[in-house]
Amino acid sequence: MKQLHPDIWIADAPLRFYGLEVGARMTIVRLPGGGLLLHSPIAASDALVQEVKALGPVAILVAPNLLHHLFVDQWQRAFPEAATYVAPGLDVKRADLTITGVLGDEPEAGWEGALDQVPLAGFPFANEIVFFHRPSNTLIAADLAFNVGPTSPPLTRLVFRLGGSYGRVAPTLLERLLVRDRRAFRSSLERILEWPFERIVMAHGEVSEEGGREALIRGYGWVLGEGGG
Repeated sequence: MKQLHPDIWIADAPLRFYGLEVGARMTIVRLPGGGLLLHSPIAASDALVQEVKALGPVAILVAPNLLHHLFVDQWQRAFPEAATYVAPGLDVKRADLTITGVLGDEPEAGWEGALDQVPLAGFPFANEIVFFHRPSNTLIAADLAFNVGPTSPPLTRLVFRLGGSYGRVAPTLLERLLVRDRRAFRSSLERILEWPFERIVMAHGEVSEEGGREALIRGYGWVLGEGGG
């Protein structure tokens, strides 16, 4: 694990998506009460579970979109007392999970005051909920944006170069192809851009430590328009 802020850690793991190594990242947030929230859980290895336990009790598991749910059951077994919140649609897709609630437009009581959230409308392929950690001005996302750089494998770098999104905070071609309601999508982005974030922690690629808001505006210029946001 790596600590980004007194109350935020990340843990990375390999992950292939349609044969392409894109990696995966879990974000761990310490809530005001001392409990931990695990965003986008990765595989629960024995070593990682012990590292997380050393930080404090796991109170909440969050599967933030329709794609980032594969390892939630492993963490439920490791921490059966934790509440589990999922993106809309996962309650049907993952009926095998014990689900506390479905994520919406307002923070749950368990993280209210520490984390704000916005559903990313118009992109039903993911149905992602994007979070903002107030104490650290950090945007926490899954597939809202990627940041694939020189630490990624050669084939991954090539694919992202061909897609025009290598070496910067940007969405993938999936967003361009699968956004179904551009007006709703833009409205969600504009709400996200109201947050004063600098750092962006995304699930794939490198963490963007500075200038995250401006980088996201540039990456989504095709939706926001020149000078949007």
